[in-house]
This record gives sequence, structure tokens and C-alpha cells, in this order.
Amino acid sequence: MRTRPLKVALLGCGVVGSEVARIMTTHADDLAARIGAPVELAGVAVRRPSKVREGIDPALITTDATALVKRGDIDVVVEVIGGIEPARALITTAFEHGASVVSANKALLAQDGAALHAAAEGNGRDLYYEAAVAGAIPLIRPLRESLAGDKINRVMGIVNGTTNFILDKMDSTGAGYQEALDEATALGYAEADPTADVEGFDAAAKAAILAGIAFHTRVRLDDVYREGMTEVTASDFASARGMGCTIKLLAICERAADGGSVTARVHPAMIPLTHPLASVRGAYNAVFVEAEAAGQLMFYGPGAGGAPTASAVLGDLVAVCRNRLGGATGPGDSAYTQLPVSPMGEVVTRYHISLDVADKPGVLAQVATVFAEHGVSIDTVRQSGKDGEASLVVVTHRASDASLDGTVEALRGLDTVRGVASIMRVEGE
Repeated sequence: MRTRPLKVALLGCGVVGSEVARIMTTHADDLAARIGAPVELAGVAVRRPSKVREGIDPALITTDATALVKRGDIDVVVEVIGGIEPARALITTAFEHGASVVSANKALLAQDGAALHAAAEGNGRDLYYEAAVAGAIPLIRPLRESLAGDKINRVMGIVNGTTNFILDKMDSTGAGYQEALDEATALGYAEADPTADVEGFDAAAKAAILAGIAFHTRVRLDDVYREGMTEVTASDFASARGMGCTIKLLAICERAADGGSVTARVHPAMIPLTHPLASVRGAYNAVFVEAEAAGQLMFYGPGAGGAPTASAVLGDLVAVCRNRLGGATGPGDSAYTQLPVSPMGEVVTRYHISLDVADKPGVLAQVATVFAEHGVSIDTVRQSGKDGEASLVVVTHRASDASLDGTVEALRGLDTVRGVASIMRVEGE
């Protein structure tokens, strides 16, 4: 074993960063044995140096992150500060000064992953980011390495624990959205401002990363269709149960049937109770991968939290340090296919549409005619009502998003349709 330690700079010492530092200290001997050399925490960049950080030598604390990554003796920079800047500048500077980087920064990777990979490759260094997508769940490395010889056609998953907790509570207890969100906040699953989670921004960034890796193409955050879950209601869950389904906020990345394009989207969807993702409860994450040779695979586990995320960071740290000792680098960016990302209007899926209609003869015929005129085939229809008002639930066969939009616009023009109560996609059939 080499006795000279590999030096690690830690950018950020919050919930995740403090766990990374703790594990590096308490498991130092094991890490050294696995890597083939000791690892040494050489500096910790923070914004508030006066805060007491148990187990970390105060002499390591600095507010000058740029000076830390420029030192020249740093082997690996671990970035867990999040956001776009100064993280982007710090990572680029780290590469320029000879360090490899381990990051958990999904937003930055989704927006500028190509440029960061280019900077890493140009300087002969590694960029690893297992912790950016699904916490402790090994997912990036299986996609980049274990399935590198296979053709992946679809990646569909629950990649945000906060939204899954809220939807699970609504399903299991009958709670409304706000009530379930309040409980998630009280338990620490939801931030004081939950917008990034409940509006799908967090999941969209992860979808961009997953699609790029799975399909070997460039997918940016702006390419991902995003729809939040704040409009999901208890009545939506009642409708889902009537179909033998539940509702999940899903990140879905697909290769087109002809192989000529890909799509990436995040939205709530009904999913059959028989599908493996339907049984994912609480704040857990799970990702379902469909590959030509391997078939169907599911990765499941805690997708957030200090210790789980730190576990993924440390896994990357071990891999990068091994590469450093061997004078090699691991898998880099792979975007050789250069496939276009299709707009949401071209996505084909099933739909569940709930309409408020007049309770009188001929309504169903009018509605069915509108669907037929727009080329949308109906799978099932359920109607109930009294006292002149009725509810009509239509489940379609597979149709494009654009054709469904035209159908709904035409339905709103019927004098017998009082309103469109809800529209939800149906996935996983």
C-alpha cells in the first residue's frame, strides 16, 4: 500500500458534506485498504466558518473555496454545495489544477454536463456523480458500465422522495395534497419552499442526466418536459383505484420505436398496482430500466438524506482514487449517437380523462364522436350521474400528446360538457 495519502478537498459541509467528512474519518482504515492508499481530508470550504462542525479539525475550515481547489496538491475535489455558481467555476478550476471531481450537483450536471465532461477530459481527470440522481441507489455506474454493452430503451422511475411520500399519503390515507405536504414538511421530507420537488424541477434535472447516459446523447434540462403534482386530488386517486392503479410522479426517458429520437419527461401518472413501481412507498426512490438483452431491471432504495447520499459520494471517491493511483480515468461522456429530443407533443401514451357533463341522452355519442374525429381510440368509458349532472371518465388507447390536446379543446366546445375535471397519463401497462 502506498503510504503517501491522497488529498481530498470538500466543498460544502451541510447535511451531506458533514456525513462525507464523518465517514472519511471513522472508516479511514477501511477506505485506505480498499483504495490502496490513505485518503486525507485536506480542506473544507464553507460559508459560515464560525459554525461548530463536530469531528472536523477547525484548521481545515476555509471560506476561500477557490484557493482550496487551486492548491495543486489536491487529488480529488468533492463538491456538495449545489447550485450553478460558484460550483461550476470551482469544478472547472479543480480540473485545471490537476484534481478529479466527485459531485452530487444534479442541477449543474443537467444544465452543463457536456461542458464539465469536456473540461475533465481535456485535463485528463475524472468526473463522477453517482449521488446526483438517486441518493444511495447505485444507478449511474450500472448504466455507464454494467449495461455499457446493452441497448437501453426505457428508464422510468420515482426519483424524488418528497413527492413520493406526499402521493403515498394521499393514496393510503385519503388526505388532500396540502394535508400530505404539511405532514411531509413536519417530518423533514419537504423543504420550507417545496417548489423544486412538487413542481418537478428536481426530477427533471435527474431525468436529463439519466436520458443522456442511457441513450448516449445530449439531453439538457431544457429538453425535459415537466409537469408538477400540485393539482393531483383525492378524486384522482379514487379514479385510479377504480382502474386498479395508483398515482406516482414519474421521470420517464424513452428511445423512439424507430430508434431515431428520444424523449424525457416528468409528470404525474396512473400506474397499475401490478407494476413494481406501484409498491414503492414513503420517501423511497426506485428506477425501472428496460434493456434489450438484460430485460427489465429495478433499482430501489433511499433516494435522499445525508448518510445515503454520502454513501454514493464515498463510492465515487473510492473509484476516483483508484483511478488516480493507477494513472487512468474512468468512463467519461458518451454522446456519440447525437439523437434529437422529441417534443412532448409527439409522445404517445394512454390517457385518463374525467369530464363533467350534462346528464341527458346523446352526451356519450357526442364525446365519442370528438375522440374519433381526432384519431384518438377509446379503451373504456364509465358514466355516472343524477339530477341533470354527470361524470364521464374516458380511458384511451395510446395516442400522441398533440392529438389529445386537440381532442380536449374540441370537448370544451361542446355545450353538453360542463368542464374537464382532470387529465392524467397512464403509464406502465
